[in-house]
Amino acid sequence: MVLVSGCNQQTQPDTRTADESAVKDADAQWSKTAGANDLDGTLAYYTDDASLLPPNAPIATGKQAIRAVWAAMLTPDATVSWHVTKADAARSGELAYVEGVYQITAKNPKGKSQEDKGKLVEIWKKQSDGKWKVVTDIFNSDVPPPAEKKK
Repeated sequence: MVLVSGCNQQTQPDTRTADESAVKDADAQWSKTAGANDLDGTLAYYTDDASLLPPNAPIATGKQAIRAVWAAMLTPDATVSWHVTKADAARSGELAYVEGVYQITAKNPKGKSQEDKGKLVEIWKKQSDGKWKVVTDIFNSDVPPPAEKKK
């Protein structure tokens, strides 16, 4: 009986290529949404219990905390964009991750434009409706910190 039931197990189809493509497409749309300074649209890409790990700040967990971080970045004097350089999906079809690069340009209080470039990692989870959402989002700068002034 055990031998017969073992032969009847079906292998799940390998959807990694399709999942990677879906996550890349969702990520590209997410970047466009953020680039349009659409705060609510940007937040819609996160799960309710997601975590954002921004540079030089504590972890923001949950949509309200993540909203506060994004609200500070999505201002009329700033542009935000990023793109994926690598994507990989689990064979199970439940999780995927991307690596990429970002660019943020903003005006400082004196009106001078400042640019930040860096890298990012996002972990995406397929939802029960088949849509992909971000559960963990981390980014950090390639720009060296300003040199401290000697006293």
